[in-house]
Amino acid sequence: MKETVDASGRAGVAALAEGQQIPARRIHIEQADIIRFAGACGDFNPLHFDPELARRAGFAAPIAMGQMTAGILASWIADWCGIEQVLDFQVRFLAPLMAGDDLELSGSVTEIRQEGDDQVCSLALTATVSGRTVVAGSARINQVNERAV
Repeated sequence: MKETVDASGRAGVAALAEGQQIPARRIHIEQADIIRFAGACGDFNPLHFDPELARRAGFAAPIAMGQMTAGILASWIADWCGIEQVLDFQVRFLAPLMAGDDLELSGSVTEIRQEGDDQVCSLALTATVSGRTVVAGSARINQVNERAV
């Protein structure tokens, strides 16, 4: 996978505001990425590696596993805020991700509320390819406390 990030690190996580955009990430999906994931998870359905079978099934190219797409989205959030801050993560698969696609990850803070000693942020997450939503998701994270940094 080749990726580009328009901002990095966790510097802005301590001062989030409702409506704030999360630093976006773009990842180019290669056929080799899908094959490696197939090996890691044991999913050897030919739709993931056989271009001719994928075309006969109605796809332009072999498709990635849904869990691969969900994992990419989850790792983006964990990289941004720190895995230890992720409280909840959910996704809904809407369209296939194919070899050769450029996956655009974006999101925003939809709510911040106090839960005990923690400020918890709700996030709306989207993974798109050429404007088509592939995965819609949500997450809840702890906002990093200034004194804990």
